[in-house]
Amino acid sequence: MIQNGATFVSIDKMSTPRYGTPALLIRDDGGGMDPDAIRRCMSFGFSDKKSKLTIGQYGNGFKTSSMRLGADVIVFSRHLKSRSQTQSVGLLSFTFLRQVGYDKIVVPMVDYEFNSSARTFNPIIPHNEDQFSSNLTMLLQWSPYSTEEELLKQFDDIGDHGTKLVIYNLWLNDDGDMELDFDSHPKDICINGDKALSRMKANQHVANLYQHSLRAYASILYRQLPEYFRIILRGRDVEHHNIASDLKYLQFIKYMPQIHGNMEVEIITAIGFLKEANTHGFNIYHRNRLILPFWRVLRIGTNSTGRGVVGVLEPDYIQPTHNKQDFEKTSLFQKLEDRLKQMTVEYWNKHCTLIGYQQVKRCPSATSRQQEPPYSATQNCADQPSLLNGGSEYKSSRAGLIKKRKDLVDPPVKLQHAKRHNVFCGTDDVQYISEQPENSVEDMMQVSQKILLMQENKKLRLRLLSLDQTVQELNLKVQQLKDELENVSGGTVGAVITQLLLYSGPKFSKQRAFLLWVL
Repeated sequence: MIQNGATFVSIDKMSTPRYGTPALLIRDDGGGMDPDAIRRCMSFGFSDKKSKLTIGQYGNGFKTSSMRLGADVIVFSRHLKSRSQTQSVGLLSFTFLRQVGYDKIVVPMVDYEFNSSARTFNPIIPHNEDQFSSNLTMLLQWSPYSTEEELLKQFDDIGDHGTKLVIYNLWLNDDGDMELDFDSHPKDICINGDKALSRMKANQHVANLYQHSLRAYASILYRQLPEYFRIILRGRDVEHHNIASDLKYLQFIKYMPQIHGNMEVEIITAIGFLKEANTHGFNIYHRNRLILPFWRVLRIGTNSTGRGVVGVLEPDYIQPTHNKQDFEKTSLFQKLEDRLKQMTVEYWNKHCTLIGYQQVKRCPSATSRQQEPPYSATQNCADQPSLLNGGSEYKSSRAGLIKKRKDLVDPPVKLQHAKRHNVFCGTDDVQYISEQPENSVEDMMQVSQKILLMQENKKLRLRLLSLDQTVQELNLKVQQLKDELENVSGGTVGAVITQLLLYSGPKFSKQRAFLLWVL
């Protein structure tokens, strides 16, 4: 929407003139859609978004989000290009398709073009008048507007260009109540029946509210929001919230993963403590749009490691799923998750005392320190994240072969003539392993070489497994795309609706569905 020239998006409640029932009204002042564009928008699996700056790629965002909120949606769009101005109306109605019994998706649409001489909008009739009349009849029968005059009056508040959506016949929950709560907060839209609503306070942090409040979620939806762009919820502007600005003892850590062979990308993660909210995790954006809010990569154990640690990053090299609620589970995503786990532990170990926690240290005895040979000290820090804001590098003069923390999960087997000592001290971000040979320096070097070879072998095997998994994922996606094309071209209405709901899943957030169509 922002890329289409819009300066605002407005979300509000309205009452349908025909039924008198609540509906969602969503409006913007973007460039709007001409007759061809609105047909592409309301068809399945088509997307115009080829730019690397936008997030929508699959062509199902508008359909998925609107049908998750209500059974029916009517779209009004006005487009101005050069001296030509058009306006179009389209209806995507599950109620209509189900009751009429169509076995394919039918989307009634009518188009009008501005006549500068008569200063009126006249119908565009591409084939014959009967087709236009048939579409108009279906629109007036199944939409909230019963006359053509009432239908066209909906363009009055759009201006020269823009788009308006009315989502009606909103879904009910298991108790028969509307899923959306318009009454608890007059300037917000919440989830009906949510037990957390009674505990919501105006001064609570957004981390405690975003799952229950559309206003809270919308405030963090974009990582950066242009000053000229406004999100207006029920008549009041949503204040943009930068989570990174709330973090205490903030640091910026650089991570440079390899993608597409040897190509590297630079990812900067802002990380710190968020004491105002009882939460932890990373807010992961993609092309400026929030995908995973407060994603918990680490389980908090009895020692509280990672408690209160929050991060913000934007790794555009990984791809989101269809519903923009998660990322594709590729090897690149798995590596990112592993790095964020490591980053959380390292940050906690270095800073936890600043917020009142006591670091547990396990240091070696004096005897073991004396037995460590000075020549075995090797520091393997090629993959350690580098601090960008003056943080000190992790250094140690202790003897021993150093391993990254992620290798602790599967330590090498015990070697003959080698006695291992694990030393956890200081930042606790690495493991020191001291080898005590019984024979000679040459034996010690052989032991170290064997350990390195075993580690390299393990990495190669993991990489092979990751490549096999990637191949399986790609084959599965190819089959899914084939099935989708078959469903769209000739499947039944019920199958397509089921497919859309499967995209969203049972945990699909209504707040996030509101804004999915925007992108």
